[in-house]
Amino acid sequence: MFLFQITFYEEKNFQGRSYECMSDCSDMSSYMSRCQSCRVESGCFMLYEKNNYMGQQFFMRRGEYNDMHRMQSIGMMFDNIRSCRMIPFHRGQFRMKIYERENFGGQFNEMMDDCDNIQDRYRMSDCQSCHVMDGHWLMYEQPHYKGRMMYMRPGEYRSFRDMMSCQRFMSMRRITDMC
Repeated sequence: MFLFQITFYEEKNFQGRSYECMSDCSDMSSYMSRCQSCRVESGCFMLYEKNNYMGQQFFMRRGEYNDMHRMQSIGMMFDNIRSCRMIPFHRGQFRMKIYERENFGGQFNEMMDDCDNIQDRYRMSDCQSCHVMDGHWLMYEQPHYKGRMMYMRPGEYRSFRDMMSCQRFMSMRRITDMC
């Protein structure tokens, strides 16, 4: 079995043309016209509504997803997948600095664990930039891990506005599972 493997299907219930993916894919349109179901055999993946890892995102772990339209009931806010990125398993500590304003401005805090509400925990009204030092994280636009999400890997993120329509995040979670 491969470390990372996801299979996309054009029709519901794993029917129609399929595309098996074992790495990042920035443009799935040459392999299939739409995605109505998928099967994550191993690993974790982020799915994106647009090419080049842009637009809304959704986290997928090992499992069968026979109807992408039904995924909206658990938070997926789009019904077509155009790109996907595998999420490597991280061993070790998790560290991220979150900043209240763009370009690392305003109040900041260093995090090492999940936070379901930055306003309650840190008295921050916003998180508009961050520096991920260790680990892989999911950030959510609303408290309690709700709303649109964004995958963050180690690096500096000066402005969330440049990355997607969401300009701020209110909760964040470490990706700790091997899927």
